[in-house]
Amino acid sequence: MARLGDLMSRSEETVLLQPEVEYREVTVKLWGKGVVLRGAATGASIAASRRFVARTGQFILSRIDARNGASGIVPPELDGAVVTSDFPLFNLNPQRVDPQFFGWLTKTRSFVGLCLRASEGTTNRVRLQADLFLRLEAPLPPLPEQRRIVPRIEELVANLREAKALRHQATEEAGALLSTRRRGLISECLTKTVALETACTAIIDNLHSNPRLSETGIPCIRSPDVGYGTLDLETAQRTDQKEYSRRTARGEPTAGDIVLVREGGGTGKCAVVEPSQRFSLGQRVMLLRPKTALILPRFFLHQLLSPQIQEEQIEQLSKGSASPHLNIAALRRFNLKLPPLPVQCRIVAELDALQLEVDALKRLQAQSAAQLEALLPAILNKAFKGEL
Repeated sequence: MARLGDLMSRSEETVLLQPEVEYREVTVKLWGKGVVLRGAATGASIAASRRFVARTGQFILSRIDARNGASGIVPPELDGAVVTSDFPLFNLNPQRVDPQFFGWLTKTRSFVGLCLRASEGTTNRVRLQADLFLRLEAPLPPLPEQRRIVPRIEELVANLREAKALRHQATEEAGALLSTRRRGLISECLTKTVALETACTAIIDNLHSNPRLSETGIPCIRSPDVGYGTLDLETAQRTDQKEYSRRTARGEPTAGDIVLVREGGGTGKCAVVEPSQRFSLGQRVMLLRPKTALILPRFFLHQLLSPQIQEEQIEQLSKGSASPHLNIAALRRFNLKLPPLPVQCRIVAELDALQLEVDALKRLQAQSAAQLEALLPAILNKAFKGEL
């Protein structure tokens, strides 16, 4: 065990800010996610005449969030950046501690626990007290052992990152396969294209007003609640019955309708309304009500999610727009294929089966990602017990 005050000393280097000079500013992410660039600003726009200067290899922490894992080592690319007094900097003693070793040590639960012990104050004003922090002790092997441990940790962490990348790649490839199959099956439909409005009994837009929300009540969906084929009412905001009635005056969502995001970064996301789902429309979403004598709701959905609609029609209308949106008049004229219902049934069966496989892979990826995340604390725990 070593007293932290014997391993480091407070850095007092400051710079007098010049109004016309641009300075990089530093922040520290929570839970050991790194010391990163917050942004850049001229001296004239910074509300102080002086700032502390960060140097490569220094230890830095957030006085407010050190108890939440906001600490780390200043990387070379942030050498010379500036910080406020809320981000104290410490010079590490090179005779006692290796900066890379200490950087990994800061990511452990036990180190975050030290920061928590050194944090005092009322609920909204808890701050790490530097003097108290420096009096605490942390486990510290000799320098040769520190330098042996670091490359072993980095080797194992590199393996973890590779495993995560492979999982992510597999999911991306599965999604691309589904998209490609949608394109192929719809292209193979030997039938003429029609205007999208031909396949709808109604096209219902939202009220273009903010809903009056309640703590509880009936879901009112927004664009974040709609995915590419999914609709999550658990994340939706709520309204009372009166607001629900006002927002569904143009038509209540019914089973088989298609919810479509018509504005924002998620323009084009859509999902089929299930029989048990009851909600109203918030801003940026609309409803398409298919003519079931002409088109199956899920065939409509798969076609809306196909590259023929997403890339060749929605993206083309959204190019160059900071806030993409679908004009309803343009949406009505979208090209849509209407093969016979038996053909639609066959296509839906194949695409739904493929969708199930992709969804299963995504669940496996999420489960594996969580397991991989849990491995890092286990690796660090072994490392600092001398078991690597």
